[in-house]
Amino acid sequence: MKTSISIPDDVFEQAEPLARATQKSRSQLYSDALREYLSRHASEEVTARMNHVLSQLDEPADPFVAAAAARTLVRSKW
Repeated sequence: MKTSISIPDDVFEQAEPLARATQKSRSQLYSDALREYLSRHASEEVTARMNHVLSQLDEPADPFVAAAAARTLVRSKW
């Protein structure tokens, strides 16, 4: 599909040498960049949907599980 977009000059100026260095067309470079952006944000949608489902459950939170999860998150390197 063909489309026309506007991008800031500084983004264009950074993209051009990258396209040449990776031997990709400008279209391929922008397509790859958008595909990567979309895949990064897909996980946010999944998380939001899971949180919505969990909020609908009538089960009370288990204090032990909540505390264990909190300790695990504190120790995890992001």
